[in-house]
Amino acid sequence: MGSVNKHISNGIASLLFLVFISAGITGCEKEDLVEVVSYPDPVEFDFDAISERGTIRMITRYNSSSYFLHRGMDRGFEFELVSQFAEKNGLKIEVVLLGMEDDPIAMLNRGEGDLIATNYVITSDRTPHIAFSNPYNFVNQMLVLPADHPPVNELSDLEGLSISVRRGSSYYETLLQLQEQGCDIHIDVVSEDWNTEALIHEVSQGRLQATVSDDNLFQVASRYIDGVSAGMVLTEQDTVAWGLRNNAPQLKEKMDEFLAGHFRIRESDGRVLRSAFLNILSRRYFEDERQISRLRDRSFDMIYTGYISPYDNLVRDIAAEAGIDWKLVLAVMAQESQFNPNARSWAGAVGLMQIIPRFSRVEDEALLYDPEINIREGVRYLQKHLNRYAHLDSLNRYSMALANYNVGMGHIADARHLAVQLGNDPDEWESVADALLRLMHRKYYQHARYGFKRGIETVNYVEDIMDRYSRYHAISELAAHFRERSLDDAVSSR
Repeated sequence: MGSVNKHISNGIASLLFLVFISAGITGCEKEDLVEVVSYPDPVEFDFDAISERGTIRMITRYNSSSYFLHRGMDRGFEFELVSQFAEKNGLKIEVVLLGMEDDPIAMLNRGEGDLIATNYVITSDRTPHIAFSNPYNFVNQMLVLPADHPPVNELSDLEGLSISVRRGSSYYETLLQLQEQGCDIHIDVVSEDWNTEALIHEVSQGRLQATVSDDNLFQVASRYIDGVSAGMVLTEQDTVAWGLRNNAPQLKEKMDEFLAGHFRIRESDGRVLRSAFLNILSRRYFEDERQISRLRDRSFDMIYTGYISPYDNLVRDIAAEAGIDWKLVLAVMAQESQFNPNARSWAGAVGLMQIIPRFSRVEDEALLYDPEINIREGVRYLQKHLNRYAHLDSLNRYSMALANYNVGMGHIADARHLAVQLGNDPDEWESVADALLRLMHRKYYQHARYGFKRGIETVNYVEDIMDRYSRYHAISELAAHFRERSLDDAVSSR
C-alpha cells in the first residue's frame, strides 16, 4: 500500500483565509466573503522517484466518466487513459479517491497522489498552485435545469436562479464571473463529495433548482437520468488536462509526450486530431449509447446503494460468519477471477476464489463452480491464514495472509526465514516482500527449503489486492455517507 511521502505532510495543513471582496455591483447578489486557499508546498517527488516506486497515483472522483466500478472491476475514461500512460512507462496505477471535503491540489502537493485526473479544467484559480499537462479534451460548461423549467438561453433568463455547485469545481469560478458581470444569480455551495452526476440527479428530482455540468458529462448523464434539460452554454472550449505538481518537470515532460501522441491541434486549420485509442475511449464513455448503458447499469446508483459486485450480499454473509471484512474477500475475488464463476486457471484452480480442487474439502470438483460453495472454501482458506497472523497489525496481517493464499505457506516460511537471516523483522510485510524478491536469485533460493519462486508475482498480487481493497473501502464509505445524510446536510446556501 502506498503511503510514501505522506509523513512529509503530516503537520502541514491548508491555511484558509476569508477576505472581503468588493460589493456594490448593480443587479448582483455577490457573496460577502470569498475563500482564499493557501496550499502546502509541493513535495519533491518527480518521475524518477515515481518510477523507482513502480506506481503512479491518480487522484480522481468516483463518477461514471472518470473512474467507477463495473461488476467490481475498474473502469472510466480517465482511468483507462492514465492506465495507458502508466503501461507505456512501466508503472502500475494506484487510484486515490477524493473523499468528503478533500482538496485535490492539497493532496497532490502533499504527495498523496502524483496527478489529478478527473475531467480537470485549467482555470485561473488553479494555475498559481499546480502545473498542467498538455490538453486531451475541450469541453463547454452548460446550465442544467429540470425538464419542465422555462428555457434559459440568455443571461437575463438567469435572474433569481439558485445554482448549486462545489466550491472546488471550475463551475464555481464561472458563476462568480457571471455575478461580476451583473447576473442576479445565487450560488448554493455544496459539499465537495457531491459529484456532477449526483447534482444532476438532484435537479431531476426537483430538490435543486439548477447546476452546471461539462457538456460531455451531461451528454452521458441525460441518457440515464430523466427529468433534466440543457440550459445555456456558460463557457466554451475549456481545456481539460492532468494536474501535476509544479516542481515535477520530468513527469510533465513524460505526460506531454504521451498526450501529444493522442491529442493535438492542427496548426493549418485549428482542427482537433485524436488518436484511435482516444476515439475508442470517447465512444465507449461518451458516445456509444449501448456501451454507455452496459457500463452504467450499476455505476451510478452504487454511490447511493454501495453496490460493488454481483456477489456483495452473498460475500457479506459468509465473510461476517468468518469475522472477515467482506470488501477484502471481494478484492481477492476480483484479483483471482474478475468475478467470473466459471474461471479456470492453467494450474487447475477454479471458480470465483480460484480453489484448487485437491486442496478443497469439496470432493466433487463440479460443485466448486457454485458461487456460494466456492466463496465458502475461499473464505475458509483466507480465514486460516488470517488467524495465523492474528498478532500483527491489520496491514501486515492482511498482507501476510494474502501472500500465503497466493503462493502457499512453504514459500512464505522460506521468505520469513530469509528475512531473519538478513536482520529484518519477519512480521513486517516489507521485509518478507524483499525476501521473496531475493528468492528469485540462485544465491538465496539454493538454500531455501522450497526452492525457487517468482516472488515478484506474489508481491504484486498482495499490493494489487490491498490497493483494490482500499478503493472498495473508500467507495463503500462514500455510499454510506450518502445514505446517512439528507440533502439539507449536503447543501449550504451562502
